[in-house]
Amino acid sequence: MPIVAHSPLPTFDALRAAGEPVLTRPEAEHQDIRELHIGLLNMMPDAALRVTEQQFMRLIGMANPIVQVYVHVFTVPGGPRDAETRAYIDRYYTSFDELRAKGLDALVVTGANPQTARLEDEEFYEPLAEVMEWAGEHVTSTLCSCLSTHAILQHTYGVHRRPLLAKRWGVYPHRNCEVDHPLLRGINTRYDVPVSRWNAISSAQIKAVGLRVLAETEDGDLHVGTSPDGIRTVFMQGHPEYDTVSLLKEYKREVDRHLRGEIPAPPLPEGYLPPAAARIAADHLERALVADDPSAVPFPEAELVRYLDNTWTDTAKAVYNNWLGLVYRLTGFERGRPFMPHVDPDDPLGLRARTAGA
Repeated sequence: MPIVAHSPLPTFDALRAAGEPVLTRPEAEHQDIRELHIGLLNMMPDAALRVTEQQFMRLIGMANPIVQVYVHVFTVPGGPRDAETRAYIDRYYTSFDELRAKGLDALVVTGANPQTARLEDEEFYEPLAEVMEWAGEHVTSTLCSCLSTHAILQHTYGVHRRPLLAKRWGVYPHRNCEVDHPLLRGINTRYDVPVSRWNAISSAQIKAVGLRVLAETEDGDLHVGTSPDGIRTVFMQGHPEYDTVSLLKEYKREVDRHLRGEIPAPPLPEGYLPPAAARIAADHLERALVADDPSAVPFPEAELVRYLDNTWTDTAKAVYNNWLGLVYRLTGFERGRPFMPHVDPDDPLGLRARTAGA
């Protein structure tokens, strides 16, 4: 689904320069096809704001080469913003009030950088709830990622995440549980997903409140879940949108913090660096710790990148393709009207009817 560059947002140029399919507005207007309008609620902190735009927009744009997609990026109050980022948001982002007035077909919500110990104390918590309550009435489907999944599961269903004894990060094997669900059509039953979190929600917690579990980790933590109808809200706990180097850059930030004395030495991301790369990373840390000026010892990013494998993007692309295809099939022609006249809003995929007829 080619994204349409309908505003001067720099991410459109960055994606086009990287070879991604991005249509200009004149090109889009000469194609006779019903477009999709997708909201992207970006709640990431300043350092990750633009790269997060590109990660999610790349997945959306790679999903299908036919349907035109207008991605409308917006945000809500969250953590502190510097002057440069505020200016960027003011110039390129759309306000939620404007999107609410014009309507959306679907919504993607990113994660966020937590500032407090309790989700309900986060500045974004209530504004996010307001967006989700509106979307529940006016948007065909909302796809939540990481911390937004935790926040919505707590706010809407009373599901509280559990703190982990240590940060869980790396690339982990996952498996499909509901293999016949349309969101999982055509993908492998087992695949990898990047993970980076201090808290987790299990599949058992999801099932206990009547939600569907579509995919999970090998030890039973949620990866993909949905509302009972199977599509109105999609929950993802992992990070299938991550670039190949995302965990490496996160590891570098953790190493830099350790060298400044802010945190203990970080473990290597699990399942991510092969033995040769792990040796290079360990050698760098050892040299930096004995140097008079640790910051003068360059992090060997270019060396490590050569060893990285991406074992998740194809699956992520397939899931997004299925999701957008379902949205396109179900959504009415007029923006702001979630379903076509023949679609049952309580069972839009016909899952209940299929089960009853089995």
